[in-house]
Formats: sequence, structure tokens, C-alpha cells
Amino acid sequence: MATSPGPYSELFLEEVKPALEKEGYQVENRDFDDLQRANIAIQEGSMDLNVDQHTLYMEQFNREAGADLVAVTPVPTVPTALFAGQKKSLDAVAPGDQVAISDDPVDVTRSLLLLEKAGWIRLDPETDKSEVGEDDIIENKAGIELSLVQAPVLPQALKDVAYAIIPGSTFYDSGMSADQALLNEDLRPELKLQAVVRSTDQEADWVKDLVKIYQSDQLKERVEEINQTNDRVQWAWTAD
Repeated sequence: MATSPGPYSELFLEEVKPALEKEGYQVENRDFDDLQRANIAIQEGSMDLNVDQHTLYMEQFNREAGADLVAVTPVPTVPTALFAGQKKSLDAVAPGDQVAISDDPVDVTRSLLLLEKAGWIRLDPETDKSEVGEDDIIENKAGIELSLVQAPVLPQALKDVAYAIIPGSTFYDSGMSADQALLNEDLRPELKLQAVVRSTDQEADWVKDLVKIYQSDQLKERVEEINQTNDRVQWAWTAD
């Protein structure tokens, strides 16, 4: 298991790994700070599994690396969310307000879709929603200004901007609480986190057992329990 810091690997280690071990599997994990290196390890065969990436990231890696990784099941996902900085409510937005967003191209897409959901901008309806960029803004209703920064910086940037849009794993790692969010994204299929393996393993028995665990009522009940008792994370159940 190629683990990464954040809620997705934690959920695997705390809930999925014990279920696999009950089925007789031995599970070892190694941490990777760089998701690309984790994927290279899977492709080369030294690792077997990762649960910290969405379909868009995996497909981009496959194209750039000539790899053949596959997604075998969605996993519970922490939505990207809009957080208060100097302004404390959505209604307080005003022309000239700065909104910090991640400079990663996929995160830009997610942020713009969330800003449209907030009613602050309007995007070109003809644009592929999985590839939206700043050039696709056809109306800036709220008159906001976007500030692109690296994702890990976003929690610290809140004190300097009116609002920030922060990916789920980033605000979780910073110690922020999900209940601080003013607005959550609507998760598109290509943005759901996935269990990713080599294509040659997708029909393996261990993969089939992994999928059953992620799609089980037992895990769903556990995720709902976490949502009720842990304010740091609010999982969007995506496995069904």
C-alpha cells in the first residue's frame, strides 16, 4: 500500500486494512510525500495500491508516464470547500474581495465550479466541466479577484484574503475542521477519490475483496459514524 499523508490513507489504515487482514491478507504500507512517486512505484511493481487520487490525476499520470493504472472503486471523499478568511459569510462578499485558490490545474477547475455554485461567477456553459479554466469565466457577478497559490499555503493565506477554496486533504492536514466550511463542492464523478492499482491486477482476488470492503454497508455505517462524531472531516459517501 502506497500511503500518503491525509484522510484517505488514514481511513484505509484504520478501517479497510483490518477488514483485509480478517480475510487473511497481510498489508504493509510505505508513505510517499509525492503522489507521482507513489504511482511510479505501483506501475513498477514495488507497490500495489493507492487511495489518494481522483480519476483526473490518474489519467494525467497515465498519459504523461505511459502507464496503465486503473481505478477499481470510488472511495469516500472529502469535498473541496470554500472557507471564510477576512469575510465571515457568503453574503458579505463584495467587489474587489480576494479569493485564494490552489494553482494546480485540476484544483482551479474545482474552485471555479464551486465559485459558480456560490453564485459569484458564471462559466461558459459550452466548456467541458472537467477542464474549466479562468478563461471560461464569462461573468464575474461578485467582482472577486482570484489569487492562485500552492495548495499547502491556503490555510495560512486565510488571514490575508477574504475567502479561500481549500482541497479536503489540505484543510484536513492543517487541523482545520470541516464544519468551518461555508460551502462544499458538488463532487463530479471524475473528482471522486479512487482505489488505484495496476491494470494487470484489477481482476485479482485481493482487488475484488478490497472493492467489496469499500462498497460494504459496514464501511458506509462507519463513515457515517465518523461524520457524526469527528468535526475535522465530513466524508461524502461515493462508493455507491
